[in-house]
Amino acid sequence: MFLTSALLANFSAAPSLGLNLLIHGGLLAQREKPASIYPIVITVGVLIAIAMFAVLFFFMVQYGKLWFQAYMSDADVKLVNLIRMHFTKVNPNVIVQAKVMAAQAKLNTSRVDGVSTQRLEAHYLAGGNVMNVIHAIIAAHRAQIPLDFDQAAAIDLAGRDVLDAVQTSVYPKVIDCPDPKRSGKTTLSAITKNGIELRVRARVTVRTNIEQLIGGATEDTIIARVGEAIISSIGSATSHFDVLENPDMITRVVLSRALDAQTAFEIVSIDIADIDVGENIGARLQRDQAEADTRVARAKAERRRAEAIAQEQQMKARVSENRSQLVLAEADVPKAMAEAFTAGRIGTTDSKLPMDGSA
Repeated sequence: MFLTSALLANFSAAPSLGLNLLIHGGLLAQREKPASIYPIVITVGVLIAIAMFAVLFFFMVQYGKLWFQAYMSDADVKLVNLIRMHFTKVNPNVIVQAKVMAAQAKLNTSRVDGVSTQRLEAHYLAGGNVMNVIHAIIAAHRAQIPLDFDQAAAIDLAGRDVLDAVQTSVYPKVIDCPDPKRSGKTTLSAITKNGIELRVRARVTVRTNIEQLIGGATEDTIIARVGEAIISSIGSATSHFDVLENPDMITRVVLSRALDAQTAFEIVSIDIADIDVGENIGARLQRDQAEADTRVARAKAERRRAEAIAQEQQMKARVSENRSQLVLAEADVPKAMAEAFTAGRIGTTDSKLPMDGSA
């Protein structure tokens, strides 16, 4: 370095000589450079190698077992993926277990449209239940129900239990109508046209409609629709004997209405579990109507009686008034006669006789 500085200082005085010396000095500096730089480079390289080996040893100790488990199971989970999960706060045990289950179940694990490691990590970070989704996909695959990872993940993130939905598709669920746990009632009450009450308890067998699971109506809607259809079908029956003889008339009417439209379930069957004859609602209504009519008639008769009594009292008052006017008129007669006598307008018979007493 000192030789190079000296050569540069003398370069302006002797251009040609300085140029030659500069070239030779540069070559000399290049020859002396490795002796001072190489130990530092080697030291830095060794430190970096030791640090990388320590980091690799740390991750191998922590995730080596998981990586070996995935490798032996053909799960295609690389050590780089496990290291990324460490920094993204993803539980690698869940991801590796799910990926192993998917690989052993012969599911599609491609990165494009399958159960890939990146998709499992994304679903985990979104707050989904990864194991529940994998169990549902495996169960659907075994039962030959079309269900891909995106659909299962969407159902899970929507708040629905995707595993229970698949299990309900495989093993249908039986719903009581009405449900005592929801409404507190054990039977539905309906009235036929002849006024007889029938108390019905039905059992609805449903299975999950996975395509309409997101946004579809729940069990409460199924129970309400089935109950409405049962009451309507019984109400259209002419007699309760018709319903008791053919209970399947109710199920035929209910099934023909497609009550599972826009719901998360598909109705498999509707069975009438029990029918009891209740009260004669028609007779009771007629009796209540007769009592009401009687009360109305009594009220009208009482009104007419009150009006007659009032009219009678009014006529008595008029008679008393006429009598008082008659008495007043009779009192005026003597007074008028007196005035007539005084005025000479009338006279007695004796005043018209002759004074001599002749006839």
